[in-house]
Amino acid sequence: MEDTPAPPDDLEYRNGPGTRVTYRARQRRTDHTVWLGLALHLPAFLLSCAVVLAAALALRACLGVPVWLPTALWATSGILAFHRPAEAFLARHLLRLHRPVPAELTRLVPVWREVTARAGVDGSRYELWVEDSDEVNALAAAGHIVAVSRRALRDLPTSRLAAVLAHELGHHTSGHSWSGLLGWWYAVPGRLVWRGLARGRPWLIRAARGASGTTLSVLVILGCYLAFTALKATYGLPLLLLVLPCLTAAVARRAELRADVHAARLGFGQPLARTLHERLAEKSSLPGAAQRPGFASRLLAHHPDHRTRLYHLRRYLAQHG
Repeated sequence: MEDTPAPPDDLEYRNGPGTRVTYRARQRRTDHTVWLGLALHLPAFLLSCAVVLAAALALRACLGVPVWLPTALWATSGILAFHRPAEAFLARHLLRLHRPVPAELTRLVPVWREVTARAGVDGSRYELWVEDSDEVNALAAAGHIVAVSRRALRDLPTSRLAAVLAHELGHHTSGHSWSGLLGWWYAVPGRLVWRGLARGRPWLIRAARGASGTTLSVLVILGCYLAFTALKATYGLPLLLLVLPCLTAAVARRAELRADVHAARLGFGQPLARTLHERLAEKSSLPGAAQRPGFASRLLAHHPDHRTRLYHLRRYLAQHG
């Protein structure tokens, strides 16, 4: 059986192996989506703080463990997001990535060097990984993880592979990756409690059905009174929790569009646009593609659809040549 031909190497290299590369003094920055995202994660962080503090009090009552010890361990655990062994564990066991084999490295390394050289970034600070997926995909995670899917390596021409890598580099250099991981990590205790309450909801429904009408009416009135009192005392701020998922998703979508602009600034706008166009055509040909996602799904989506990304990218290219 004949080997599958390699994709064409159509990338215009500006920084060959012997070319001198000038690195920027500031390798990373934080744009407004980072600060907005962290601000929107603050309620979940405070809820997690309350959960961890309650657990610490329980440990002190049962085992005599000082309250400050588990609380401090949890508060400082976010440092692991930038710890290389912890990142490797995250990549292997949570993200299901693997290290590139020599054949994959042969294709990845020159393209990554070109992308990082154009950005003025030291590419050796990041670690390249591969995702076993048949989707054209890539991701940036933690402080130094950059991964591409197996299909992207196999099928994408070199210029488009560079565009995908430039998009992920934009997430790192703009602070999207580390801030997203920290927001997710510090929300885990609160999220676990919320899931526990959700699983206990059927039991509450059965208990309510078994209660008498008078008891149920008293409980409903008492619950409404407590909720109204809490909202009045906090000036209705808890109602903001209802819209936080939508706001967080909107900020995440904005970060994706900014990463597309980063790739375009490095000269990969046209290859990225062609990749998005092909992905849009491929998804449109799938069964059920004509059925548009619901309004709630679009509000809670953390990634803009390909059509939206293509529209904003083409508008940027038209304005900046």
